[in-house]
Amino acid sequence: MQESGRMQLLVLYEDAWLAVVDKPAGLMVHDSVLAAHETDFAADRLRAQFGRPIFLVHRLDRATSGCLLLAFDRDSASALGKAVMAQQLDKRYLAVCRGWPEEAFTIDHPLDGGPGKPQKKPAVTRFRRLATGELPVPSAGHPTSRYALLECEPVTGRFRQIRRHLKHASHHLIGDTSHGDGRHNREFRMRGVHRMLLHAWRLGFPHPQTGARMEVEAPVSGEFARAMELFGWSLPAATGSSAER
Repeated sequence: MQESGRMQLLVLYEDAWLAVVDKPAGLMVHDSVLAAHETDFAADRLRAQFGRPIFLVHRLDRATSGCLLLAFDRDSASALGKAVMAQQLDKRYLAVCRGWPEEAFTIDHPLDGGPGKPQKKPAVTRFRRLATGELPVPSAGHPTSRYALLECEPVTGRFRQIRRHLKHASHHLIGDTSHGDGRHNREFRMRGVHRMLLHAWRLGFPHPQTGARMEVEAPVSGEFARAMELFGWSLPAATGSSAER
């Protein structure tokens, strides 16, 4: 479906108070100093799509796809905002990185707040390796190039946290043109994967009205799915789109 000539976003869950949508890679969430000459924003599309005001609860980078949470009224937005501050949002991302990191690891490395915000603050991300694979491309004296599929859990919410933490660990995120490795990015582009391989996969949060624990999952599709097919990777069984717990 389309609204004003623009594709509508896939709705993963919706009720009277909130919705979770699947933001595509390449679409900015809202206007900001990073927008440059952009005129197409997810927030504008969603206001038109739902035909009512929306309140964004959190953000995703333009190049990141997946679960985006929004509220339809100020009280619900305020309650969800408090849940964010209390670290009650369980955000799980999928990422494809270079190399084979250990099966489970945590990066605790302070980060600044991005352009114009030089002060560094604590930043912690937990990682779990879901799968590994190789491409027949020589790398660093080895006959193949190694890659891994990771589940990423940002404990804090700093600017480009997952991307910068992976760079810090020398396991650069594939497709990241700002903090990644250009040679590995090119190998994936040659195989039809042109996007950054970071996807907001699962989102858990307390419902602002009922208090029930909500779990929403955004399916992997498009070029992210193509990247996984290169290695024959699959994901753990889905939890369902809107399970209350």
